[in-house]
Amino acid sequence: MKKYLQIALFSASNFAVAVPAFSQDATEAKEEKPKITMSGYIDSYILHAFNNPKSGTLMGNTAANGGAPTGRAFDRLNDQFSLGLVQTKFAYSDKKSDLVIDLTFGPNAELGNFGNTRSTTLWTSPNNFQSQMIGTSAAIKQAYFTYKATEKLSFTVGQFGTHVGYEVIDAPINYNYSLSNLFNNGPFYHIGMKASYTFSDKVTWMAGLVNNWDNLFDNNSQKSVISQLYFKPKEGFNIYLNYIGGYGDDTYLSTVATSTGNAYLENYTRQLFDLTTGYQITSKFYLGLNAAYGFYNFKATGADGDAIKAQYGSSKPAWGGVALYSNYAISDILGIGVRYEYFDDENYVRYIGTKNTSITVTAPITLADGHLIVKPELRLDNANNTKAGDVKYYEDKDGNGTNTQQTFGVAFIYKY
Repeated sequence: MKKYLQIALFSASNFAVAVPAFSQDATEAKEEKPKITMSGYIDSYILHAFNNPKSGTLMGNTAANGGAPTGRAFDRLNDQFSLGLVQTKFAYSDKKSDLVIDLTFGPNAELGNFGNTRSTTLWTSPNNFQSQMIGTSAAIKQAYFTYKATEKLSFTVGQFGTHVGYEVIDAPINYNYSLSNLFNNGPFYHIGMKASYTFSDKVTWMAGLVNNWDNLFDNNSQKSVISQLYFKPKEGFNIYLNYIGGYGDDTYLSTVATSTGNAYLENYTRQLFDLTTGYQITSKFYLGLNAAYGFYNFKATGADGDAIKAQYGSSKPAWGGVALYSNYAISDILGIGVRYEYFDDENYVRYIGTKNTSITVTAPITLADGHLIVKPELRLDNANNTKAGDVKYYEDKDGNGTNTQQTFGVAFIYKY
């Protein structure tokens, strides 16, 4: 949603501006020249849902789900030419530091900043007047600097994309265009600081403190802990073990009426464990895996505990899933990839509120010396929530519920 390797690949420079370095040795001066790079992309798409949802969106049967969306998070419009995201990314790098300013605009930029609710109502906890501080902040996808204390140790401060997950919001990086439920129901970004230590070219460890998930402001004085352990067992084989955990940091849980009124608002922790790995088996064939398990722990007893259990089925409701990725480069121009995903949010502590299985087939076509990527894509979704009885989570042409949703579309991505 997020890996250092992915970010490095996408941020490869297309041009550089050299700043003179004062050194007696010409070779040393060449190596120490700072670099300024600029990159970005635009993407758009059109798709058709074969269930012809009456609402014209792929958000699912919201009437059966209390008005909450259950379907796609980003590519949500049916039978329309739709703009996705416009990105301009600036980066500065020298021997001791890096700076990244990543600005995004458009529908997906707004959706990616869903945690920053703009409202005329002033927030009252923990600080007043926070809603007045959002405004143009929604355009900032990332804004951070990294200080390289030594060749092995570095520190990063600011707003940065999450380390959790296999996919990212950047359309040129993902093989598939539509995003997985693992991505949609995990964090997108954080604000805070982190440290990274490289033990060798095969092992790196990162740890840090952040406000929470997908929000400019923390909801309490406690911070969430993030961590990532990276292994490289062999060339082409990468493993990431990711974690994030925090105390009372979710503003989107359903309100639970308890005797004291604080079991939902304050007295809980949330933790997420994530495994991401990929192996380039041959120069043409690649396999990837993403697995995640998250859970809440509502520390409530008696009447409060009963209210929590009635709402979520447990005082420790969980969610999670697994996604398998494979792709094959047929030629330098054409490839084909398949993603299989199973995601379980049957307790409805995230956003989908069901069990969902999906298969996505994408055949990217790369043109214009790699700048233009056209992605035809077929996706098949099936949802089934046994705890909710016979509730159907997608929508048909009459506005009624259905358990399936099939879409075919084409995305157009231009990167520079």
